[in-house]
Amino acid sequence: MTAEESYLPDDEVLLAARGRAEEFGCTPLGAAAGAALSFLATSVRARAVVEIGTGTGVSGLYLLRGMAPDGVLTSIDIEPEYHRAARKTFLDAGFPPGRTRLIMGRALDVLPRLTTGGYDLVFVDAARAEYPSYYEHGVQLLRPGGVLAFHGVLAPRADPTRRDPGVIASRELGRAVRDDERLTPALLPVGGGLLVAAVR
Repeated sequence: MTAEESYLPDDEVLLAARGRAEEFGCTPLGAAAGAALSFLATSVRARAVVEIGTGTGVSGLYLLRGMAPDGVLTSIDIEPEYHRAARKTFLDAGFPPGRTRLIMGRALDVLPRLTTGGYDLVFVDAARAEYPSYYEHGVQLLRPGGVLAFHGVLAPRADPTRRDPGVIASRELGRAVRDDERLTPALLPVGGGLLVAAVR
């Protein structure tokens, strides 16, 4: 375990959520990337957050812990069993049902129905091949000063020439965010690469 992963160790609720993720075969957000999410949510005083990719609630819990006490997390996933697991994670952590809105469906179908400019933070941890499509939707959802964050955007170091769709999409996303004059971006070396950008 790296120093950044062990700096803020998991509590029992996070450990249980990680165990459920292992049972489902999904990879949860690491502790360092999770701490970065909590930090971002606190920094923007987030009251309204969109998460694409619910998983078993690991990343959602980090977001909720950084959000304002009356903030609401909207989390989108196509897998109903993930939503059930995430609900348990949030309840076990002491967050009442009113703090979360779990939407089952394809994010690209759901995002256009959300309020333009109504969110403080949009976090994406889903199919990498769809990241460029989520990017424009995410920018539209954010208020000025809001933050867009994509998890796992760095290709494995062992083979930087990989041509799979997820790697190609991540590179395309990185260029688009870097060159978008509406955004102030940064690439944080945690969690396989956390690409963040604030709306100017």
